[in-house]
Amino acid sequence: MKNTWTISMIFFTCSLLLYASVESKSLDPYKVLGVEKDASSRQIQKAFHKLSLQYHPDKNKNKGAQEKFEEINNAYEILSDEEKRKNYDMYGDSRGNPGFDGGAHGGHTYFRSGGGPGHGGGFTFSPDEWQTMGGQSGGSKSYSFSFGGSGGDSPFGFDVGDVFSNFFGGGMGGGMGGSGSQFGGFGGGARSSPKNMVSINSQLYKKEVIEKGVTWLLLSYTPSMKGTQHFESIIEEIGNSLKGALEVGSVNCEVESSFCKELGIRPKNKPRVYIYSYKSIEIGSLIEYTGDGTLKDLKSFVQDHFPKFSKRLTLTEFETKFNTIESLPKLILLSTKKDTPVIWRALSGMFRKRFIFYDTQVKDVSDPLVENLGVDKLPAVIGLLSNGEMKVLKSGIHVKDMKSTIKELGLLFDGFEKKNKKLGGSNSDNEGIPLLRATNFDLICGEKTPVCVIGVFKSAKGREKLHKILSSVSQKSLLRRQNPASGPRDSVSYALLDASNQSSFLYAFDKSGFKSLDMLLVAYKSRKSKFSAFTGDVTFEEVERFVGSVLNGDVQFSKTRQKPTLK
Repeated sequence: MKNTWTISMIFFTCSLLLYASVESKSLDPYKVLGVEKDASSRQIQKAFHKLSLQYHPDKNKNKGAQEKFEEINNAYEILSDEEKRKNYDMYGDSRGNPGFDGGAHGGHTYFRSGGGPGHGGGFTFSPDEWQTMGGQSGGSKSYSFSFGGSGGDSPFGFDVGDVFSNFFGGGMGGGMGGSGSQFGGFGGGARSSPKNMVSINSQLYKKEVIEKGVTWLLLSYTPSMKGTQHFESIIEEIGNSLKGALEVGSVNCEVESSFCKELGIRPKNKPRVYIYSYKSIEIGSLIEYTGDGTLKDLKSFVQDHFPKFSKRLTLTEFETKFNTIESLPKLILLSTKKDTPVIWRALSGMFRKRFIFYDTQVKDVSDPLVENLGVDKLPAVIGLLSNGEMKVLKSGIHVKDMKSTIKELGLLFDGFEKKNKKLGGSNSDNEGIPLLRATNFDLICGEKTPVCVIGVFKSAKGREKLHKILSSVSQKSLLRRQNPASGPRDSVSYALLDASNQSSFLYAFDKSGFKSLDMLLVAYKSRKSKFSAFTGDVTFEEVERFVGSVLNGDVQFSKTRQKPTLK
């Protein structure tokens, strides 16, 4: 009886192998890209770019274009990586496993032989590949078998019990009819979340999800519900594709019953999917997904609900926006993208309480705005400190993958914030009155600013006094400028100037450069090359009176001696 059962199982297993071998497609990456095996990296890259443009689904609507496009990308992934290409050339497998082919890619089957220590000679499916055999939306039809040479008692080098263990989750136990038999989705017992999905409970939700600035995609379910595995597979796939910008998790409402009831997410007849989003408000909130259970629709829903804290600016708005008085440092992304990139939206959520985010679309590096900023490659990130100093934080950003790019830019932002805090502590720029420099002069006091009020100082004491006065006056004039009845002449920006380091700047207004004065105010109209200077006692009342007179047109302006320049 035992021999008969064993022979039956062997026949069943061999049938599976035969079926998989018929269904599988063995793809040679060199043939896919149409290059020789000794092709250079440059030749491979050129072939990839040519074919990917030819078969891109957005341009090629022919049947099979999508599949061909995936094959091209998979082939390039192997041949563009030195280690994967070396492994493929030696073994026919990009991972270095001697076998019949190079792994599961693009919906095709590739056989891998195990063997040796750690492989156990088992005939295995990868943990979640078997779940996609039915062709669920969002999954690929990939089956992965391993067979090696340490097969124990089995004459075929594998344990038949392992076949069922990997197929259905749970060992054979006492045999087919034994009480230890568990058939995964067909039997009882608790299910664990896929390896990339975090099991969420009340404590973890408060610690990791709420108000962390990160978008979460969450599945609420009970183990007995149909469709749970389907949603788990597509949520995990979306999580992998957006790793770094999105976290994924699941809540077992059978175990966390009170928690699910508290959040109002307990499922009734089928699993429910939620996103913890910062799309419209600074405080995160749970929003339920009610669309079709397809990968495409759910991913679109997720991307639409990424944070939107970055203000999209036109080029004209960009040049004037940085004149506004704000306490936080500013970051702006320059890119050729029509819409705000997902990475930038994700970063705007994570750092929303530490920076003010902007982004703008530019044509290329020849754009006058880009040239003036000193940017030589796109995309680029510009930072503006609270003192008005502008820095090109990074240009020519290369996105290897979303997670590493977000991490790299996050570290860059951390360093920029530390620098801003140092300036704030030593220079008292917390209120946002910038210090004039060559890098920010055109933005603060350029031709698009009707009038720029500059507080000039020569000592630390003078700077502190002017900063305090101008901060108060600027807030009052800001309220005045927000009055709809105010005319265009009411637009004014404020800045500080260190005369001890920028003495040549003042020669544009006075032959002596106001050498005898420790503090003064200069109202400058760049467009008209005119100015007016206040050289009296610098008190709050006098400064407020001078600014009011400037705004009302009661001050006489004189022609500048020359164009003021900063070093």
